[in-house]
Amino acid sequence: MLARAKIWARAIRQDVLALWIAARDPRTPWYAKAAAAAVAAYALSPIDLIPDFIPVLGYLDDLIIVPLGIVLVVRLIPGPLMAEYRAEAAGRSRPSSMAGMVAIGLIWVAAAVLLLWWLWPGGVS
Repeated sequence: MLARAKIWARAIRQDVLALWIAARDPRTPWYAKAAAAAVAAYALSPIDLIPDFIPVLGYLDDLIIVPLGIVLVVRLIPGPLMAEYRAEAAGRSRPSSMAGMVAIGLIWVAAAVLLLWWLWPGGVS
């Protein structure tokens, strides 16, 4: 079972890189490119939307949300192109997504501002 989990994790890592490549390739349809960019940016971001130290929910994005996003985007990309992206991803190292980090940081800032506005006396009428 542990061996299967390692193979699955390696395939997920390779597919994230393949989506990162697909998001930059002009042959990828625009809708698949947008979805691939979003999933790859989130998966490659050095920070998580839900921090891992939060019990159960912290690993929810790593175990459910990212793989489901990958499955969705892989279905949007034509098969021969995806095979080419996977082959190219096999020889690359994992990049880091600054765009994903900025997007998640902005979501956290927006959530904090909304929470402060809601909790501030007289903030919600």
